[in-house]
Amino acid sequence: ASINTKTPLLRHDHVGWASMAEVQRRQPVRVKGAAASESGSHRNEAAGMAPEPFTVFLKLSAAVFYGLASFLIVVVNKSVLTNYRFPSSLSVGIGQMLATVVVLWVAKAFRVIKFPDFDKNIPRKTFPLPLLYVGNQITGLFGTKQLNLPMFTVLRRFSILFTMMAEGFLLKKKFSRPIQLTVLAMILGAFVAASTDLSFDLQGYVFILMNDVLTAANGAYVKQKLDSKELGKYGLLYYNALFMIFPTLLFAYFTGDIQMVGTEFNHYYTINLCA
Repeated sequence: ASINTKTPLLRHDHVGWASMAEVQRRQPVRVKGAAASESGSHRNEAAGMAPEPFTVFLKLSAAVFYGLASFLIVVVNKSVLTNYRFPSSLSVGIGQMLATVVVLWVAKAFRVIKFPDFDKNIPRKTFPLPLLYVGNQITGLFGTKQLNLPMFTVLRRFSILFTMMAEGFLLKKKFSRPIQLTVLAMILGAFVAASTDLSFDLQGYVFILMNDVLTAANGAYVKQKLDSKELGKYGLLYYNALFMIFPTLLFAYFTGDIQMVGTEFNHYYTINLCA
């Protein structure tokens, strides 16, 4: 009887020791698995951090290219309107709208870019951007024609202040104190430069300040529309130019700008050829 009572205990102890040995044998495997997963996570983090310098480089390249393109646009417009004495700023604006529509349409046809096709809701989705777009473009061209390039560049700095105000009002965006102080210093510099401008042109100043306001409003509304992700940046640009090219063409016709291009500029071009 005593043997029978001890035998189960011996069997129980044997099973307990076997299970403990199995746990000890599997524990290093789990530790290795955890180490492998941890090293894998570190590799993933490193892979995620690897492209970060390249992303910064792309952003800086885009900013530099944007600044260079903006500068060249101003220089070319100034050269066309003053050096070549092109008589109509409206006609230059119409040409730029036409180029925008054609280039974006061709790019979409070749599947380089994408934006929605036209439907009855597009005008509602874009409003009031087409009006701001054409106003911004025309006032900028008029101001470019009236002012010299240094003063044009200085007065354009006011658009930064107006953009901050527009984004704060429309997008409820807050700006840090260093950014506010930087913009304030730029505005004070613009006032100092304007006070020493010997070739003061009130009409040019009015056009540029109007252009600053329209630029700020256009930028804030573009951000608001892009946040909705309905048309995209290419769609907004395409439909803004498409909707306003025909009203601007009619306006240029009734103001005589188109007729002026056909007479004065052709006359000037003929004189240069004879010379």
